[in-house]
Amino acid sequence: MAMLPRIVQSTAFGLVPAIKCPIAVAKHIRSFATVAGNTPRVQPTPSRIRSTPISYDRATFTIRDGPVFNGKSFGAKSNISGEAVFTTSLVGYPESLTDPSYRGQILVFTQPLIGNYGIPSAARDENGLLRYFESPNLQAAGVVVADVAEQYSHWTAVKSLGEWCAEEGVPAVSGVDTRAIVTYLREQGSSLARITIGEEYDADQDEAFVDPEQINLVSKVSTKAPFHVSSSTGDTHVAVIDCGVKENILRSLVGRGSSVTCFPYDYPIHKVAHHFDGVFISNGPGDPTHCQDTVYHLRKLMESSPVPIMGICLGHQLLALAAGARTIKLKYGNRAHNIPALDCTTGRCHITSQNHGYAVDASTLPSEWKEFFVNLNDSSNEGIVHKSRPIFGTQFHPEARGGPLDSSYLFDTYLESVARFKQGQAVFQPNRDSRPSPLLVDLLAKERVGVVPTTGMENLLRMNEAGEQASAAARAA
Repeated sequence: MAMLPRIVQSTAFGLVPAIKCPIAVAKHIRSFATVAGNTPRVQPTPSRIRSTPISYDRATFTIRDGPVFNGKSFGAKSNISGEAVFTTSLVGYPESLTDPSYRGQILVFTQPLIGNYGIPSAARDENGLLRYFESPNLQAAGVVVADVAEQYSHWTAVKSLGEWCAEEGVPAVSGVDTRAIVTYLREQGSSLARITIGEEYDADQDEAFVDPEQINLVSKVSTKAPFHVSSSTGDTHVAVIDCGVKENILRSLVGRGSSVTCFPYDYPIHKVAHHFDGVFISNGPGDPTHCQDTVYHLRKLMESSPVPIMGICLGHQLLALAAGARTIKLKYGNRAHNIPALDCTTGRCHITSQNHGYAVDASTLPSEWKEFFVNLNDSSNEGIVHKSRPIFGTQFHPEARGGPLDSSYLFDTYLESVARFKQGQAVFQPNRDSRPSPLLVDLLAKERVGVVPTTGMENLLRMNEAGEQASAAARAA
């Protein structure tokens, strides 16, 4: 037992103090308790602090300085505010609503009928990843549909959309004119909005709207400590910067033979990158300029390491910021499963899945970078690639849970560069072994750690302020 701290220190790549703390504590309490070996590690499940019975009360969807829509509630009895955005996706509502990129947003569906195939179970696959969801909890702040199917039919379904929303504490509204809502958002841009359950609209409440751009939403959805997912089919090892990573991104890497260790979004990845065969930057919510620590660490990584890098969605934007480019906020963003993106290197068009409100300004890319993909609808940037190094990012989602799969080959492209890098390193370092040690795999969690389920924007803002006050107090101490 006396040797264990030294083993952890030499194999954990200097991960986090949290790995050492339990061992240190165990040494102090050893004389007072029996230390059992091989005890299964159980991750605590965050409590749903706002779960309610399904509410069928009157509901109001209010756009700030805009129209008011009256409908009927079919989710939680909870009043929330957030950024109203819309998606034109026809299917995949369980995947969309559990996508961490939607944290803090009220999602309006243009598809007239939502909920007809219910909500599946939280079953996990052979790698321990969620089979039907992109994260353990419903991430959107609210749901707005024209018509909801209260009766569902599908072999995987275990509950209705309304039951799920109520369990997760998320309000949902039906019976509103989503065509009028989307027309307004397309003309005016994404707007702040509120969902009020069981109350008449009060214009004075306009003062209570909360702007999610004030909040670092990535810090709310990113794991608070490293976790690991092993692959049994390959020997490469990729470090994932978790900005709100989707389960199917991890599945796309692990299923192609690469084990992954996921780090908090602000972890200094450049200090441990030499232990890995590649670095991957995930999707996530909100304004990329909130993640200044991540941008700094990525810049240092590219300066100090030749490791292959790939970014998706927010990860693509953070990669561009680290390279020296700028990002812009789009008028109403791109959220759909059928958006055409042109590959500038081949001239081929791919139909892609997208979910983002920000984009990279391609005109600000440094000379050693070039545009990789372009959106054929609005000409916004959809990808960047380094001219001489194995580094690239895409604004769209190649993993596309819910489809389409046109661009899934990009994971193969990335992992081929990872394999080449690993082989090249073996020439100069014959004894280098990037595979995770069994002890490290045993010590690390197997799923994201300490992520609190979604709450209304007012609660998020209070939590953010409390966190900043606690940090200030810690620095003062």
